[in-house]
Amino acid sequence: MGIHGLAKLIADHAPSSIKEQDIKNYFGRKIAIDASMCIYQFLIAVRQDGNVLQNEDGETTSHLMGMFYRTIRMLEGGIKPVYVFDGKPPQLKSGELEKRGERRAEAEKLLAQAQEAGEQENIDKFSKRLVKVTKQHNEECKKLLTLMGVPYIEAPCEAEASCAALVKSGKVYATATEDMDGLTFGTTVLLRHLTASEAKKLPIQEFHFSRILQEMGVTHQQFIDLCILLGCDYCGTIKGIGPKRAIDLIKQHGSIEEILENIDPNKHPAPEDWLYKEARGLFLEPEVIDGTTVDLKWNEPDEDGLIQFMCAEKQFSEDRIRNGCKKIMKSRQGSTQGRLDTFFTVTGSISSKRKVGGRSIFFTKRCAKLAHSPLQLQ
Repeated sequence: MGIHGLAKLIADHAPSSIKEQDIKNYFGRKIAIDASMCIYQFLIAVRQDGNVLQNEDGETTSHLMGMFYRTIRMLEGGIKPVYVFDGKPPQLKSGELEKRGERRAEAEKLLAQAQEAGEQENIDKFSKRLVKVTKQHNEECKKLLTLMGVPYIEAPCEAEASCAALVKSGKVYATATEDMDGLTFGTTVLLRHLTASEAKKLPIQEFHFSRILQEMGVTHQQFIDLCILLGCDYCGTIKGIGPKRAIDLIKQHGSIEEILENIDPNKHPAPEDWLYKEARGLFLEPEVIDGTTVDLKWNEPDEDGLIQFMCAEKQFSEDRIRNGCKKIMKSRQGSTQGRLDTFFTVTGSISSKRKVGGRSIFFTKRCAKLAHSPLQLQ
């Protein structure tokens, strides 16, 4: 779910913290990707006749097709992706998971009604609401990534939190996810739409956390309190306080404690036994991997293994999978050569005037500068 309305709030109050980029701008970058969010996107987007893609045995394959081709697209763009999978959800999330279960049950009823009435639009809508990433989806995607030579990490808890840890430790450049709580966990750069379908033609949105705090005029902890007021996965919110009022209150009072002291509890009641302090603590000190000990390696694809898994077991076209392997191999060669070629770029010329034999002569010298420092090549 992420944080309710945070993207729009940032666009309104910290517009210069957002940049729109093309995928080619991330050439040479290592990027941590929220795997579960990707798989969910693939299950929603890769469909046939309104349903998830399946093979002849009735096995769902949408996630594998999406993971295979979207990862190749990134590799072809010179990106080095590392996927991060969710671990055990924190206890605070149990309430949100229970609500999701209730919403799924309601969607099942509405789907049955739509099917009985033959309402195709509602059938599609409610079918998508029932999509859920399973353990099997995750395990199959991990196997696929290993065969493709792409690293993945199993987070001890929330994937976005461990993505942020990788960014803060300098192992990767950014976190790629659609949920905005990557910022709440403190990732310095967050990318949205990186794994979106090319058909949607969405520019990649790049959010810079330090600029957000600067433009909004808040600290990291105040930003966390703002996100809790907006609505997160771990606790409820104060009734009747929308995004505009939330940021105004944070700027005026500085913390949820002070806000509670200065608002009318009859007009704006807080949830009973509100666990905002626990939620704040989870965002400030989440359970994450130790980014400094992570060794990320991108290897050559195992073509025979991919053919066995994707074609023999999952019934994908052998020609397409072999063609995909060729693209991965080409991208490995191209990205290595490309980084060497673009390390220095000609940026212009410098003219100087000197006297030779009493005459003024102009000398022109081509000038090159570092296009990327080693620290930037993440």
